[in-house]
Amino acid sequence: MAESKSLVLDPAIQKYYELNQTRFRYFRWTPRTAWLTLVYVGIIPAALTYVAYKTDGKYELRGKRRGDTIREF
Repeated sequence: MAESKSLVLDPAIQKYYELNQTRFRYFRWTPRTAWLTLVYVGIIPAALTYVAYKTDGKYELRGKRRGDTIREF
């Protein structure tokens, strides 16, 4: 199959692809990146886990009719 010479790649997209491939080389731990990592890896999952355990079994969303409450207790 012959290659097409009419395909012109966008230089901005090519630059973005190259930057994305070498992103790890330019990463530095700063107070901002440390805080964001703590929030996204620690605080948010911990909060969601806490809410999940506190509401486990409280709500039944299947098999309800109009007017029925979703709370079990």
